[in-house]
Amino acid sequence: MPTPHDPSLPLHAWDASALLAAYRNRSLSPVQVTQAVLDHIAQWEPHLCASYLLRPEKALEQARSSEARWRADEPSGALDGVPVTLKENIATRGDPTPLGTLATDTAPAPADAPPAARLREAGAVMVCKTTMPDYGMLSSGVSTFHPLTRNPWDLSKTPGGSSAGGGAAAAAGYGPLHMGTDIGGSLRLPASWCGIYSLKPSLGRVPIDPPYTGRAAGPMTRRVADAALMMQVLSRPDARDSMSLPPAQVAWDDWEGAIEHLRGLRIGLLIDAGCGLAVDPEVRDAVLHAATLLDDAGAIVEPMEPFFTRQMLDGMDHAWRMRSHLDLAALPAHRRDTVLPYIRTWADSVKDMSGTAAFVAMSQFHATRLATVRACTPYDFVISPTAPNVAFAAELPSPTNDPLRPLEHIAFTVPFNMSEQPAASINCGYTEAGLPIGLQIAGRRFDDLGVLRISRAFELLRDAQRPWPEPPNA
Repeated sequence: MPTPHDPSLPLHAWDASALLAAYRNRSLSPVQVTQAVLDHIAQWEPHLCASYLLRPEKALEQARSSEARWRADEPSGALDGVPVTLKENIATRGDPTPLGTLATDTAPAPADAPPAARLREAGAVMVCKTTMPDYGMLSSGVSTFHPLTRNPWDLSKTPGGSSAGGGAAAAAGYGPLHMGTDIGGSLRLPASWCGIYSLKPSLGRVPIDPPYTGRAAGPMTRRVADAALMMQVLSRPDARDSMSLPPAQVAWDDWEGAIEHLRGLRIGLLIDAGCGLAVDPEVRDAVLHAATLLDDAGAIVEPMEPFFTRQMLDGMDHAWRMRSHLDLAALPAHRRDTVLPYIRTWADSVKDMSGTAAFVAMSQFHATRLATVRACTPYDFVISPTAPNVAFAAELPSPTNDPLRPLEHIAFTVPFNMSEQPAASINCGYTEAGLPIGLQIAGRRFDDLGVLRISRAFELLRDAQRPWPEPPNA
């Protein structure tokens, strides 16, 4: 596979730093690049259905403005002219934010949400929004509002979710930069199942509106360096997020000696999540191989005991059911009836839950936080499967297809939402059938840069990657 900076790569596959260098030396124009990305999307989109609000002329208008700024040697920011997509629940001024469901109002958003505002300020070309399932409550591309989103590695499979379109778009080459959100694994699961990279930052590192316990926004890219470049822009504070972290001087582009940095680091290896689906043998083997690569490079990799429990998983599940039940109950009947039946069954299953039971369920968010921090404290980083399984049938809302057992696949990811720790997913292998497998890398709270550095080291150490999928009949 050609290197990221190989000029023979098609323009849609160039990484962001290579594009910026080409704009700077006038060998490429943002208009050329945006048109190439739009042409590539046109080949893929009938098969993937990953986009929302794909408006080529609007994207080209942004690209022409960027081109004029580069000609005047006055780029507006660190991403000027680089194509980007945003998950549709990240509000963009003047556009509807349907949250993946027919039940929501489609009034235009009055303002950009913080990630959209930062990307716009940086001059990025917003090519389109990307799809998500109803209310973001599924790890798949099943939606009542959007067409079914599929995985470019195998069109019969899901890309994962809830950042479904973002995962598919990154793997398919809808430009280099993509933006998603994550409350239990919604960045990392599609990253795992689409073979891309994604970072769920420390809570508050990337401001989001509306904020919510465990909710994070983060980059989805093919390469670690592109995610780091996005973090330079996205990590600026925003008062709209009550949990936004204070300004910090983070050297997001400091990659010096990534592999050497592994020497002496203590890395916990978590193969058993403690509950949920059993880990597929091919997933287990790929993660153990990744651990060997890190160990051979000088890290001290030690097995960890599971710390997440059935009580924790079920408690969070039931608390989220109650939140969704109350949200759906507040809708007029004609709108509530349009919500995906799987979601309605899941939410309404707790309609008779007592106040005591609801309190006990809610308490599991904090119990998970305490257990995760305690288990991770002896280590600099923790590695594990991102998910116990690989991509499943596209038409299924979840791997179990059971609304009363909907979260059996998030036991590796959700603890790090509650503990506020940064956690990434990076491809570490493939199944015999050719489906990607994700390695999760979690760090201590606020050590987002450390997770990026370890991710970069592993990117350099891992086995050769397969070529990215191409559109059918390309």
